[in-house]
Amino acid sequence: MAESNSTEDRLRLHIEAIERLEEEKRGVADDITERYNLAKAEGFDTKVMKVIVKLRKMRPDDRREMDMIVDTYKNALGID
Repeated sequence: MAESNSTEDRLRLHIEAIERLEEEKRGVADDITERYNLAKAEGFDTKVMKVIVKLRKMRPDDRREMDMIVDTYKNALGID
């Protein structure tokens, strides 16, 4: 019986830790949304900002490869 309680206690600790992290994640997401709203209020294009944030996360080689592929697709579709 003691082993069962120990397993249940460990499971409960994991679940509670995950719940706390999920709450922190919601808080961070709210902070990010607020920051985009502030930038938008100052006249910045938040769609473009989100693209830039995504690009900055990428490694330079991956970014160059993506740019080449996008250019290839654009050329194939006649997009300038």
